[in-house]
Amino acid sequence: MKVTTTPIEGLFIIEPRIFFDDRGYFFESYNARNFRDETGHELDFVQDNQARSVRNVIRGLHFQNQPSPQTKLIRVLEGAIWDVVVDIRRGSPTFGQWYGLELSAENHLQLLVPRGFAHGYSVLSETTEIIYKCDNYYDKQTESGIAFNDPALNIDWKIKSSDAIVSEKDQVQPLLRDSRIDF
Repeated sequence: MKVTTTPIEGLFIIEPRIFFDDRGYFFESYNARNFRDETGHELDFVQDNQARSVRNVIRGLHFQNQPSPQTKLIRVLEGAIWDVVVDIRRGSPTFGQWYGLELSAENHLQLLVPRGFAHGYSVLSETTEIIYKCDNYYDKQTESGIAFNDPALNIDWKIKSSDAIVSEKDQVQPLLRDSRIDF
């Protein structure tokens, strides 16, 4: 696997080694030993989540506070998303900065989103299906979020705002400056 760093410390792009032949392709989507050797992170993933969405859906920005933060390893099984993370680690030189990357079934890229980041995505294809590994269990008590359209963040979701399909829950998330953040 190839690991690429991003402008935000701790955030990695993972590109698996893919073997193509006339039958299709094969790749290892996760290998704990290789992952540890390439990223320096030894993670114990305990939960896999899968979601299916239609074009123009925006999900996020979500995170879990202490004592149940999650590291996530995101990949797309079908379609394409614009994956977005926001650094919410107080004291970080990149606090409040966002990073976006297209993940698709075609490019096979994965994004490692460490604890201390809010995560969301917009759907760029007719439908998309994503799966992500988490190193901590879902905990409703520590669940939190940030408004996807926070003007201070000015995130480009790669879709027209008038076409965005956003859940009621995500429409009422607080701005970053008003969000409860325990990092």
